[in-house]
Amino acid sequence: MKTSRILKWVSGGFEALLGFPILGGSIIIGMLWTPLLIALALHIVTLIFSIQDRTRYHGSVLGIITSIIGVIPFVGMIMHIITAVLLFVNAGTEKD
Repeated sequence: MKTSRILKWVSGGFEALLGFPILGGSIIIGMLWTPLLIALALHIVTLIFSIQDRTRYHGSVLGIITSIIGVIPFVGMIMHIITAVLLFVNAGTEKD
Protein backbone atom coordinates (compact mmCIF):
# COMPACT_ATOMS: atom_id res chain seq x y z
CA MET A 1 0.00 0.00 0.00
CA LYS A 2 1.35 3.42 -0.95
CA THR A 3 2.20 5.96 1.70
CA SER A 4 -0.15 8.50 0.15
CA ARG A 5 -3.07 6.08 0.45
CA ILE A 6 -2.35 5.44 4.13
CA LEU A 7 -2.08 9.18 4.76
CA LYS A 8 -5.42 9.75 3.02
CA TRP A 9 -7.10 7.24 5.34
CA VAL A 10 -5.49 8.87 8.39
CA SER A 11 -6.26 12.45 7.36
CA GLY A 12 -9.79 11.44 6.33
CA GLY A 13 -10.36 9.89 9.76
CA PHE A 14 -9.04 12.99 11.48
CA GLU A 15 -11.31 15.19 9.36
CA ALA A 16 -14.28 12.95 10.15
CA LEU A 17 -13.53 13.32 13.86
CA LEU A 18 -13.39 17.10 13.56
CA GLY A 19 -16.63 17.07 11.54
CA PHE A 20 -18.76 15.67 14.36
CA PRO A 21 -20.96 18.59 15.46
CA ILE A 22 -20.41 18.78 19.22
CA LEU A 23 -17.30 16.61 19.58
CA GLY A 24 -15.26 18.19 16.79
CA GLY A 25 -16.06 21.72 17.87
CA SER A 26 -15.20 20.91 21.47
CA ILE A 27 -11.86 19.41 20.44
CA ILE A 28 -10.97 22.38 18.25
CA ILE A 29 -12.00 25.06 20.75
CA GLY A 30 -10.73 23.14 23.78
CA MET A 31 -7.27 22.81 22.25
CA LEU A 32 -7.27 26.45 21.04
CA TRP A 33 -7.48 25.62 17.32
CA THR A 34 -4.31 23.50 17.43
CA PRO A 35 -6.09 20.55 15.71
CA LEU A 36 -6.57 22.78 12.66
CA LEU A 37 -2.81 23.37 12.51
CA ILE A 38 -2.19 19.64 12.90
CA ALA A 39 -4.70 18.94 10.12
CA LEU A 40 -3.04 21.55 7.91
CA ALA A 41 0.37 19.92 8.37
CA LEU A 42 -1.11 16.47 7.76
CA HIS A 43 -2.78 17.60 4.54
CA ILE A 44 0.42 19.23 3.28
CA VAL A 45 2.38 16.01 3.91
CA THR A 46 -0.39 13.98 2.25
CA LEU A 47 -0.35 16.34 -0.73
CA ILE A 48 3.41 15.96 -1.16
CA PHE A 49 3.21 12.16 -1.04
CA SER A 50 0.22 12.12 -3.39
CA ILE A 51 2.06 14.20 -5.96
CA GLN A 52 5.13 12.01 -5.54
CA ASP A 53 3.07 8.81 -5.99
CA ARG A 54 1.13 10.38 -8.89
CA THR A 55 -2.25 9.79 -7.25
CA ARG A 56 -5.28 12.03 -6.81
CA TYR A 57 -4.63 14.90 -4.46
CA HIS A 58 -7.91 16.84 -4.56
CA GLY A 59 -8.84 15.76 -1.04
CA SER A 60 -5.58 17.11 0.35
CA VAL A 61 -6.04 20.46 -1.39
CA LEU A 62 -9.57 20.70 -0.02
CA GLY A 63 -8.21 19.70 3.39
CA ILE A 64 -5.75 22.60 3.32
CA ILE A 65 -8.58 24.98 2.49
CA THR A 66 -10.72 23.42 5.21
CA SER A 67 -7.97 23.83 7.81
CA ILE A 68 -7.74 27.51 6.98
CA ILE A 69 -11.47 28.29 7.05
CA GLY A 70 -12.24 25.74 9.78
CA VAL A 71 -12.30 28.50 12.38
CA ILE A 72 -15.78 29.46 11.15
CA PRO A 73 -18.09 27.29 13.32
CA PHE A 74 -20.74 25.79 11.01
CA VAL A 75 -18.91 26.28 7.74
CA GLY A 76 -15.90 24.47 9.20
CA MET A 77 -18.00 21.52 10.32
CA ILE A 78 -19.54 21.07 6.87
CA MET A 79 -16.14 21.44 5.21
CA HIS A 80 -14.60 18.83 7.54
CA ILE A 81 -17.33 16.34 6.62
CA ILE A 82 -16.99 16.99 2.87
CA THR A 83 -13.21 16.72 3.08
CA ALA A 84 -13.41 13.46 5.03
CA VAL A 85 -15.74 11.92 2.45
CA LEU A 86 -13.54 13.03 -0.45
CA LEU A 87 -10.39 11.67 1.21
CA PHE A 88 -12.10 8.35 1.97
CA VAL A 89 -13.28 8.05 -1.63
CA ASN A 90 -9.81 8.88 -2.95
CA ALA A 91 -8.15 6.37 -0.64
CA GLY A 92 -10.74 3.67 -1.27
CA THR A 93 -10.60 3.83 -5.05
CA GLU A 94 -6.82 3.91 -5.44
CA LYS A 95 -5.02 0.91 -6.83
CA ASP A 96 -1.78 -0.30 -5.29
